[in-house]
Amino acid sequence: MKKYSVIALLAALVLSINTYAQVKNIVLVHGAFADGSGWHKVYTLLKAKGYNVSVVGNPNTGFADDVAATKRVLDRQNGPVLLVGHSYGGGIITEAGNAANVAGLVYIAAFSPEQGESMGQLLQSYPSDPLSGVLPPVDGYAWYDKARFHQGFCADLSKEEAEFLADSQVPLAVAAFQYTFQDIAWKTKPSWHIISQDDHSLPVSLQRFMGKRSGGKVYELKGSHLVFISHAKDVAEIIDQAAKSITQ
Repeated sequence: MKKYSVIALLAALVLSINTYAQVKNIVLVHGAFADGSGWHKVYTLLKAKGYNVSVVGNPNTGFADDVAATKRVLDRQNGPVLLVGHSYGGGIITEAGNAANVAGLVYIAAFSPEQGESMGQLLQSYPSDPLSGVLPPVDGYAWYDKARFHQGFCADLSKEEAEFLADSQVPLAVAAFQYTFQDIAWKTKPSWHIISQDDHSLPVSLQRFMGKRSGGKVYELKGSHLVFISHAKDVAEIIDQAAKSITQ
């Protein structure tokens, strides 16, 4: 009896470990000048693959607010989570990704800051792109110039899509880019980085630098800053591979 009890205990332990390892929860975090609706294509593709997918509606009203919004969604998950962030959302997941139930991080044309850095500092260390349309802040919030939105933000989307996104954009509290990072989730969690090769909003060379220094797996797609919309199928496949590799 004692022998069988030990075997049963070990079997239960192995089952528990394997169950935890199976990442079936995906949480998607949008970036600046956007809301959660941009994830619709990726969301649909991941749902079809059997994942439980949640989209964070971070308000872009301040870094602490946006991290808190992400943590509230993480708290609703049952089991381990693959946390995905686009652009400014990469900064958010770098902080929120320290949550115990986050098993891995996916950065899409995103910031992945190091300890002691701010996102503003990272941007200032690279030449500004003449096609970028980020406007000077007004009352502490920055908007993206609608006249440059299509060419600078999402040139590989249709004119109609670009117009809708420009007209529905959410301004960003510029104070978020002054936040100095301390606890870096990608140092303790596996990470994947998708570089958008035709990006005019977040310097491609900066994306490559951040992806390389993280030690994570790096992919490159020929797309605009909104590569997760224009290449939704490719992005969903990479997210799927990331989730499955954590299982292994």
